[in-house]
Amino acid sequence: MNRYNVSLSSLRQNRMRNTLTSFFWSGDAIRSRRVSDIVLSGTLDLPAPSAAVLADWQREIDVRLALEPGDVEVMPLARTQMRWPDYKRCVQATSEWTGTLGLPALIADCDMALMGCRGARYHHDGEQYGGNAFCNLFLTEDKGLDLHFPLTGQRIPIKRGTAVIFDPVQPHGVIQRSSDSFSAAEFAPGQDFAQIFLTWELPIEDANIASALKIAFDVAPSTSLQLENEQVWSNGSPAAVCPESGRLLRVD
Repeated sequence: MNRYNVSLSSLRQNRMRNTLTSFFWSGDAIRSRRVSDIVLSGTLDLPAPSAAVLADWQREIDVRLALEPGDVEVMPLARTQMRWPDYKRCVQATSEWTGTLGLPALIADCDMALMGCRGARYHHDGEQYGGNAFCNLFLTEDKGLDLHFPLTGQRIPIKRGTAVIFDPVQPHGVIQRSSDSFSAAEFAPGQDFAQIFLTWELPIEDANIASALKIAFDVAPSTSLQLENEQVWSNGSPAAVCPESGRLLRVD
């Protein structure tokens, strides 16, 4: 049986004309790079979480985290590892998948976390994770949500086994499959829209990661010397992201 189906999406012909630059910490210095519009995606054959694990996740989301629509928060990984022995199969499947992409054994050396969300407002992670790519593995069933990259038009349907590697500085959100924007009103109380996923932080300067995402480095060296923190610029000036539409906003 084919355990996964690998696809590579890079919809450059449909993207808006925005040149995004990430300024990120590299050792003790700020370095610049282009923001990738490539999303590597696949569907892995994962075991279903047990009823007890699902119930534990739901309690965590409802009681301790009290997740509101659009929130993305850290979940207790150690508790899931203890209560769900098949968790190791999910990690192994991800390692095998990344190996098929020319990224052998990479996740074994990377920071990992368990995350939960009820949709996700559009955002970029360039003020904290400009030096990383993300590898996400979704563990819960299809609830009619997509991982959406508004500037490129890419949409990845989320279901159990959906795996993605992408540049987290590229604006993204998790929205209803029938929508083209994020609206909290579409995540009504009492409806289960929670998604749980594992995430790994991959070093963007790793030669294999940089090659897979076609990252160009040191594209604005003079500007890098003037900055003291991580930032995202669009067409030569600092930029933010509208949390509802995903449009870029100029930062004065």
